[in-house]
Amino acid sequence: MKIAVDAMGGDNAPEAIVSGSLQAVQRWPDLEIILVGDPKKIQGCLEKIPGGNSGNSATVSGSDLSQKITIEEASELITMDEHPANAVRKKKNASIVVATRMVKDGRADALVSAGSTGAQMAAALLGLGRISGIDRPAICSVLPAPSGAKVLLDVGANLDAKPENLCQFALMGSIYAQMILKIEQPRVALLNIGSEEGKGNQLTQQAYDLMKSVPINFTGNIEGRDLMYDQADVIVCDAFVGNIVLKTLEGFSAYLFGLLKETLSATFTRKIGAAMVMPALKHMKASFDYTDYGGAPLLGVAGTSIICHGSSNAKAIMNAIRVAGECVEDGVIDDIERCLSHFAIKRS
Repeated sequence: MKIAVDAMGGDNAPEAIVSGSLQAVQRWPDLEIILVGDPKKIQGCLEKIPGGNSGNSATVSGSDLSQKITIEEASELITMDEHPANAVRKKKNASIVVATRMVKDGRADALVSAGSTGAQMAAALLGLGRISGIDRPAICSVLPAPSGAKVLLDVGANLDAKPENLCQFALMGSIYAQMILKIEQPRVALLNIGSEEGKGNQLTQQAYDLMKSVPINFTGNIEGRDLMYDQADVIVCDAFVGNIVLKTLEGFSAYLFGLLKETLSATFTRKIGAAMVMPALKHMKASFDYTDYGGAPLLGVAGTSIICHGSSNAKAIMNAIRVAGECVEDGVIDDIERCLSHFAIKRS
């Protein structure tokens, strides 16, 4: 399986991207990584990281599961402050555009990027196109929670969604949770201001009625305070709400553990107590670690495109590559297409 990785996208590129790619090859020997970007910068990282060499490819050492990492040249880069669609149209040799084109041409099975989310979505829509039956794609994020992983979508693709879009998100999210998270009959809920039917604005009320007719395990509305509890496996909302929810959870998690550290180290007595509960605190913190889940797939486009957090480290990139491989291996896109086709026939 070949995964095209945008080596130039992200706050920690290309070092973290190259390092994460090497770690992925070491762990999953069936993968072949194609690093897309500036060959000199990528090669410089390969020479510094254990497992790299000075040739045009890198061979992972110390294992019988050695795999080559090749480099695909891309001379341009789309920055965060550029208009995504315009930049994708003008910069034909940008790393994210080249990586997407490789998937379109069949030279790669999937792509991974931690660069501009808008540019990645524009490149996917223009280069790969939408799945038949999907009006708008959705970014599907896995929420790390003590009660178990769950899916939240959309978290950034469509700020102004229609009821039909939320209905399609629910269908795609259910398939993803079943195929990738291995949840049988995932419970799908609509994020709303109340749990009762009839709550919310016009968008959520109409979406509620539509989602009752979709072949999913729809359980109704869920409130924001119940997000982290074991009440739903797939949570559906528009991107404006979803992105705020996601970043609020990220910020609160960082604040909470920072406050715990400050509080528990304030006095000598507290430090003694902290030493006793440290294993439990580390376990709790690990359950909120987004790097374990890697990246978020852009569902609804005719190809596997994994969107990573801009500040992704090597571990996050490694797991994003894993997610890309699982999406391809489990045929997530094919399942979405089949389900949509069956639903369309059923509705007719």
